Amino acid sequence: MMTGMDGGQRRYRNPAARAWHCDPAPVARVRAFHRGLPGYRETPLVRLDGGVFVKDESRRMGLGAFKVLGASWALHRAGGAPQRLVTATDGNHGRAVARLGRLRGVPVEVYVPRGVHPAAAAAIAAEGARVIRVDGDYDAAVARARSAGPLLVQDTAWPGYEEIPGRIVEGYATLFAEIDAQLAAAGAAPAGLVVVPVGVGSLAQAAVTHYRSGPADAPRPALLAVEPDTAACVLASLTAGEPTTVRTGLTAMAGLNCGTPSALAWPYLRGGLDAAVTVTDAEAAAAARELAGRGIDAGPCGAASLAAWRAAPEVAGPGSVVLLNTEGTLA
Repeated sequence: MMTGMDGGQRRYRNPAARAWHCDPAPVARVRAFHRGLPGYRETPLVRLDGGVFVKDESRRMGLGAFKVLGASWALHRAGGAPQRLVTATDGNHGRAVARLGRLRGVPVEVYVPRGVHPAAAAAIAAEGARVIRVDGDYDAAVARARSAGPLLVQDTAWPGYEEIPGRIVEGYATLFAEIDAQLAAAGAAPAGLVVVPVGVGSLAQAAVTHYRSGPADAPRPALLAVEPDTAACVLASLTAGEPTTVRTGLTAMAGLNCGTPSALAWPYLRGGLDAAVTVTDAEAAAAARELAGRGIDAGPCGAASLAAWRAAPEVAGPGSVVLLNTEGTLA
């Protein structure tokens, strides 16, 4: 494993990642469930240049981000009729839970940390949720939500709280199954590199699960994680070889502004990620402008994928490059 600095960017490499193996997600069941949801349709896979594609989650079910895939499956699997839903969020996850609560006629409380954009908080409130601002970072908001109960729908895990975060990760399987089918339909090579924006690591866990659980002859693309340079908890953990909490600063990549990796995600990230890199707000903004010029609506978190690929093109293996645009500008 290698770490280092290059032009101010911190990097991590794990040459053994593509040989790592894990159990698969229940992809068929998850996709069948999502196909039955109102407003579900595949989000587009947009070709940028040659074999470079953007999976554009800015159009996911009218919510502008991928998060609803995980939250909807987790609530479905939880069953029953909850009296109230609670979550903490940097924006997109909270809006997804708020929408699902509104559809179920269940009140929702959403705890948001300092630094969440007012427009993101307003979008959550517009879904009918009660927004509670926390004078602290994302970890502080999660701590408040943990004490609020009764049904916590959180996309990060800790010892004793794994079932719902695990179901959320399973829900993200639909995104990667769509990518496989869309690459094939376009006559493109299977993915050789998938770039994943990382907050607590749950989406990256889903990527590792999808691409490290197939048969030996299945495509095993390189997986590159990207974080803000001011909130690189996964990179710090990979470098240290153990879960590590970092102090976060302000960043335009608010959805990635997380200080502690998910305990459930950690073994997958350690074993299955080929590389990790940090990017600055300026680099993410430049990437967002480039994507906008190509007709793709990308917020800072989603644009971070393009910035990361520009910073570390050597990570790519043979095959298509897939950049995950996890959110639109209004998400």
